Amino acid sequence: MTDHATTPGPAAAHQSIDTSVPHSARIWNYWLGGKDNYPVDEAAGDAYSAVFPGIVTVARSSRAFLRRAITHLVTDAGIRQFLDIGTGLPTVDNTHEVAQRLAPDARIVYVDHDPMVLAHARALLTSTPEGATAYVDATLSDPDRILASAAETLDLTRPTALILSNILGHMPDYDQAREIVGRLVDALPSGSYLVINDGSRGIDAAYEAAQDGYNASGAVPYFLRPVDQIAAFFDGLELLEPGVVSVPCWRPDADAEAAEPIGEHGGLAFKR
Repeated sequence: MTDHATTPGPAAAHQSIDTSVPHSARIWNYWLGGKDNYPVDEAAGDAYSAVFPGIVTVARSSRAFLRRAITHLVTDAGIRQFLDIGTGLPTVDNTHEVAQRLAPDARIVYVDHDPMVLAHARALLTSTPEGATAYVDATLSDPDRILASAAETLDLTRPTALILSNILGHMPDYDQAREIVGRLVDALPSGSYLVINDGSRGIDAAYEAAQDGYNASGAVPYFLRPVDQIAAFFDGLELLEPGVVSVPCWRPDADAEAAEPIGEHGGLAFKR
């Protein structure tokens, strides 16, 4: 693990975990079938799915999209460096697992600012001997710290894949979110890639109602955005086909059944 003086150890992080309030990362972990959650998270997740049963499909489709995007980046684009911001709790097919399964020399930096994620960082930091993984304790709103810390593990003069999976919805100010994405992309060299997927409006009214209710519950809010706003995060880059689409429709596996659009959109773009 890359050592950062300002990063507390897992024990210190655990002391600050509030198990009395539902937490989005733990609820997401619950929907994905993980074990790193508490009864309050299960209750909130069940209440959400009672309004919108499709949320489990959204969560699992999001993870499947990320797997397919990373697979393309490694096998077709030759990418060996990944900067994954908004890591969330480790479940299955984490970025380093997918990438290093295909290319053992891949190097991955995870970024999150969550005591629960920090407490489980060791599970994210297993690596092949040929590659490397590291964890940076930082918020998306501090791109300079992210880039400086990531440079301790990644060579940011070489093509790198920037992954922002279900994190931009946590930023209520859309203009700020776009500015930060631009700052991060600008710091990467030609030949790099941007991967984004986020919850979207305009597809499923039940999903929107469930999310609005969750946001009003006192939990950390997550804001669904219109598809055109998600697409605009890729401005100035070359979107790969099929563009920004509902995630089950993005290059589905050959044996996958015909996908119905859901309220989760994403895409993959190239920096020339």
